[in-house]
Amino acid sequence: MDKLRLDKWLWAARFFKTRSLAKGAIEGGKVRVNGERPKVSKDITVGMELTIRRGFDEQIVEVLVLSDQRRGAPEAALLYRETAASLAARAEQQSARKAMAGEIHTDGRPNKKQRRQIHRFVRRTVDESDD
Repeated sequence: MDKLRLDKWLWAARFFKTRSLAKGAIEGGKVRVNGERPKVSKDITVGMELTIRRGFDEQIVEVLVLSDQRRGAPEAALLYRETAASLAARAEQQSARKAMAGEIHTDGRPNKKQRRQIHRFVRRTVDESDD
């Protein structure tokens, strides 16, 4: 196999659960091929560099093997190799998210008085924006 559709490969490599999700991600600009925004039917070959953004994470991977069959996760991981820079950036972002999550403190749900204050504040800001 010399080339394969991008959406099929993303599905086979288990980046997306279905081909339609892969298609939506490609159309939404979440996938780039060699730095360019591709179409869903773009043919990819071995050696191409893909940038895939899912949630908070962005992975830069190199295509090693083409496959149009979805297999288990260990076999799917053999289809690509993530770059060292991508691994380092993802680890750094993950540690920053963990550090930031530790700073958020809530006392649970607002009580009746706090809810009334929130509703008054929201009504006031909506009324001011109507002017």
